[in-house]
Parts: sequence; structure tokens; C-alpha cells
Amino acid sequence: MSQQMESPTPTINGIEYFPVMLSFLEKIGIPTRMEKIDTTTFVPGLQIENGVLVIDMEKMLYPGDVLHEAGHIAVTPKDQRSSLSDVSGDGNEIAAIVWSYAAAKEIGVPEEILFHPHGYKDQSDWLIEEYNSGNYIGLPLLEWMGFTAAPKKAAELNVPPYPHMLRWLRE
Repeated sequence: MSQQMESPTPTINGIEYFPVMLSFLEKIGIPTRMEKIDTTTFVPGLQIENGVLVIDMEKMLYPGDVLHEAGHIAVTPKDQRSSLSDVSGDGNEIAAIVWSYAAAKEIGVPEEILFHPHGYKDQSDWLIEEYNSGNYIGLPLLEWMGFTAAPKKAAELNVPPYPHMLRWLRE
């Protein structure tokens, strides 16, 4: 005789990390706003509007996307952040990925929440494998932008290497 188990109530994978993400973003100076988003967005429930990360809790599917979208804001030069709205062609996708990984490590968000299987063009497993093996795709961009130091440069500067960050927002 087999027992049927009840399906658990569906939950958003990683929602338990959402408060710590918001707290972190506030601490480093990335503004967020909770409100209903009436338009279709590339990332469900999230959009950047004049440098503010707008979050619609009813439409957001993957909390890890909060860190990724915040990464777009963070890697935008300071004098351009307040006008940042459409990041689809900002050229900072790789920088946002490597930034968001450092942020996730800083606040204890698992890679599986950040690199969820419904994003990253079906490359989430590959990204997790690469980053966990120390192949930090995009690290030279963050180093060039002044966020962090790769191992060799970190040794010269006597600072911890990436994923340690020297700063969280681009000058």
C-alpha cells in the first residue's frame, strides 16, 4: 500500500533570504522601492527606474534576481546611476553577474538561489561550477572598475582577494 504525500504549499525558492538582501542593499546605498509594476518586465517583478530597484512582491519569482539587478545599479558609474532605467543594453551583464556573486557570498545567499535554474540562459549549473572552482567569469571587469582585486593584485595590495570587495558601488 503506497501513501500519497500532500504537495507542499508552493513557495518562492529563496524568499527567506529576501530580508537580508534588502538590508544589504540599503546598507551599501542601493535604493529599493516596493510597489506594483504594471508593465511586463524582463526579470519578473523587478525593474530599475531612475537608479532605484523597484520590486513587485506579487510578481517576483526568484529572489536571487534582486542581487543581479542590484548589480546593474552598482556597476553603473555614480554620475549615471540616477538616470539608469533600462539595463537590457547597458553592456554590464557580466559585471552584474560577478558583482552579484560577491554580494551573495557577503550575505550568505547560496549560489543556487542567485544562479537559479530559470535564468542565465540555462547556464546556471555551469556558472555555479565555474564560480565554485574559482573561475570568476568577469572578474577583470570588476577589478578594472575598482571594486575588488584578483589574487595577484590582492597580494600586492595586502587585501583579501575577490569575492572580497573593496567597495560596493562604482565611483
